[in-house]
Amino acid sequence: MNEPAAPAMETPVVFAQPAASVTVKPIVRIRPPRKWEALDLSSLWRYRDLLLALAVRDIKLRYRQTVLGLLWVVLQPLLGAGIFAFVFGRVANLDTGGDSYVLFAYAGLLAWNFFNGVVLKASGSLVANASLVSKVFFPRLLLPFSGVISTLLDFGIAFAVGTILAVVSGATPGFSLLLVPFWLLFLLLLGAGFGLLCAALAVAYRDVIHVLPVGLQFLLYGSPVGYSIAVIPEGLPRLFYKLNPLAPLIEGVRVSFLGHGFVGLHSGIYACVTATVIFVVGLIVFRRMERQFADVI
Repeated sequence: MNEPAAPAMETPVVFAQPAASVTVKPIVRIRPPRKWEALDLSSLWRYRDLLLALAVRDIKLRYRQTVLGLLWVVLQPLLGAGIFAFVFGRVANLDTGGDSYVLFAYAGLLAWNFFNGVVLKASGSLVANASLVSKVFFPRLLLPFSGVISTLLDFGIAFAVGTILAVVSGATPGFSLLLVPFWLLFLLLLGAGFGLLCAALAVAYRDVIHVLPVGLQFLLYGSPVGYSIAVIPEGLPRLFYKLNPLAPLIEGVRVSFLGHGFVGLHSGIYACVTATVIFVVGLIVFRRMERQFADVI
């Protein structure tokens, strides 16, 4: 008699599980800068998106709830040029080499306002963003340099209006305009160097924020903004006057804008070298004091 066949055993089916993907997260080590690492500006490029965002925020905050908005960028040098034209042109009757005094002063104010804007925005950038500095880690250099972008925008608008003003006045700008970026670069280095020094010191000493505008006012009248270097007496007075590195740089912007005149070779080299040295010193001091910002501010 045949026995019933045993029921077939079910073979369990095992599905192969895909190997779990392992995500390796980068490790960020925060450490103080090395000896010469302060000269490394690569962080500005690596964090360029944040740098641009900070610059856009600065522009929006500055012109928020204003009626004229960006027109203030044009009105400030125009009103300043009008005042200088009255004081130095009408009252003091200073020589401008045959140029319209308004155009002459406007060219000087283009350079001065750029330098002044870079210094003021860079020097107050850390104190104005104290809550951000004390709570979030990011390269602190982004804050001073974000103001440089907005200042460059202001300069570009004012420069375009000045070019139109020159054409209307009959002083058609020539190829000398191509030299303006050269002088602008060293004005930027000089202003950023001073701004970085003041920004680092202002974290611990708020007096810097109050003293700096007063010092810049004195520097305004000690620089050839409303007058030229040629009106300074020859000899020691002019030599001491040219020790101010801002003087040849402002004169260089004016000469390039108006299309005639010249800047002395020795004065120009001295101003460019001094601006570079001040920028490097300001950068080193800023990075050396950077580790204390979050604790002191």
